[in-house]
Amino acid sequence: MPFDPNASFGKSLFFGEILEDQIFPYPQMPRDQAELVQPICETIDKYMADIDRARLDRTGEMPAELLASLKEMGLFGVIVPEEHGGLGLSNTGYARVMQQIASWDGSIAVTLGAHSSIGFKGLLLFGTDEQKRRYLPRLATGEMIAAFCLTEPGSGSDAFSIKTSARREGDFYVLNGQKLWITNGGIADFYTVFAKTTPDTPQQKGRISAFIVPRDLGGVTHGPHEDKMGIRASNTTAVYFDSVRVPAANLLGEEGKGFKVAMSILNHGRTGLGAGAVGGQQRLLQLAVAHAAERKQFGRPLASFGKVKEKLGRMATNLYVSESLCYLVSATIDRGGVDYSVEGAATKVFNSEALWSATDEALQIAGGMGYMREQPYEQAMRDARINRIFEGTNEILRQYVGLTGLQKPGEYLKGLGKELSSALTAPIKSFGLLRDYAVRKAKQSVPMQALPYGREPQITRAHPVLQEQVVYLEDAVQSLAAVCETALRRHGRNIVEQQLQVSRIADIAIDLLALCAALSRTSGLIERKGLEKAKNEISMTYTFYSDARRRVRANLRASTGRNNDESIQHVADAAVAAGGYENDVLK
Repeated sequence: MPFDPNASFGKSLFFGEILEDQIFPYPQMPRDQAELVQPICETIDKYMADIDRARLDRTGEMPAELLASLKEMGLFGVIVPEEHGGLGLSNTGYARVMQQIASWDGSIAVTLGAHSSIGFKGLLLFGTDEQKRRYLPRLATGEMIAAFCLTEPGSGSDAFSIKTSARREGDFYVLNGQKLWITNGGIADFYTVFAKTTPDTPQQKGRISAFIVPRDLGGVTHGPHEDKMGIRASNTTAVYFDSVRVPAANLLGEEGKGFKVAMSILNHGRTGLGAGAVGGQQRLLQLAVAHAAERKQFGRPLASFGKVKEKLGRMATNLYVSESLCYLVSATIDRGGVDYSVEGAATKVFNSEALWSATDEALQIAGGMGYMREQPYEQAMRDARINRIFEGTNEILRQYVGLTGLQKPGEYLKGLGKELSSALTAPIKSFGLLRDYAVRKAKQSVPMQALPYGREPQITRAHPVLQEQVVYLEDAVQSLAAVCETALRRHGRNIVEQQLQVSRIADIAIDLLALCAALSRTSGLIERKGLEKAKNEISMTYTFYSDARRRVRANLRASTGRNNDESIQHVADAAVAAGGYENDVLK
């Protein structure tokens, strides 16, 4: 079967299905895009090599001349269509550019990413032709810098609790409210703003709408630049809207559909963040390898010791898998895929945590020297930490991945419950239904092996040298489906409150999705390069498979009830009640 733009590979895993044609063969960047992206990356390297990145961090400011240079290089318009003055890169091309920028500096990457990935992404996805003609040319040149305004003082992950309002008055909306921690907030001239166009009631939350709000409408101000832990040179401020008269023509999408707009922007934009995490890991691996090769102890380079090799090997492996995930998702978007939210969220979680692990391990390899501020590790650690927080905290995204994935099994069981009750009273008439259910249960319990003794394989296009990983993956996907069904039967609608269980289900799915991406990519590389030249990729795939298998086994075991959920939550409740830790050896 060909690639299906309406199918979701990630969601299918929760139902025990592996949609092989969605990921095999692993997508390659088209030659015309590669020819555009390569010189851009070379220009970035040449320019960034002369930037005093430590000074940017110390001063916490983005100099005007630096912004001007980024504009001259065309980096504010990489995803703006050519007809509107941009470079017109694909999502994959854009991700590769963001990867290159992030390998040099987090603040610059965040500034450009906040502009393109989320700042004006809503205009690209939902804007009218007139809106695009009016704003995209100026956004492409950087004459207008964009910002995404959703978060408020009382609203972080809970978007429906925003207080900013937009009251309709004739041909205008009167916008009032405050947004918090807005990247590019103090330098932007184009804001994508989310506000409630209907008030909250005791029965339901008000409806959210999205608006294009240029600064020159008047009534738009911003607070001082926030003094942040990391990415310090990126501009982060509060933004205030005081009776801003926004033309009705600046409504983005439909009135009342702003939440959908916001989620679409974030889902679409997470490839930029994921690619940035890839670039960060690349830089950290280079630093760690260089130090381990040069630094000698006991008369030998650090790189010759087993425990250091273990760290370097895992850093490289996680980087390979992060990259595989990122470009699988970006290619899905480029191929016209419309349902990639689970894959995008999973990539953000995996890649941001892989970056954090790489930061920690690179610092550890550097030892005491790495702890000194003059070395790059301290800033790298501060810069990397935000990736697990913004564009959806990893905790929230795990809930999203888990609960979204559970929807299809839940709908199946809900419908099955009604139909089975009548089917069992008339089994002959309902033989097809009963057979389908029996087949699904059999798949969850019978190991994958050659017919006629096991299930029919769902993955047929992986290279034979990866058969061990394929067999495991097929079995693990059925185990995931079984765990999902058990959880839904046990908790029903209350599954939304079982956050620890949902997180475990999400972690299983994320590991399996990442393994799928690695298997597909490595199979493609073997076909192009041959087994001998793909030995390293095969080793990285096996290493990740071994690590993921251990995590998945632990999560499957805990999902059956053999966990400490009840006791750890009791300990948390006790700490909250005591206002902290109540034990003390003096008492």
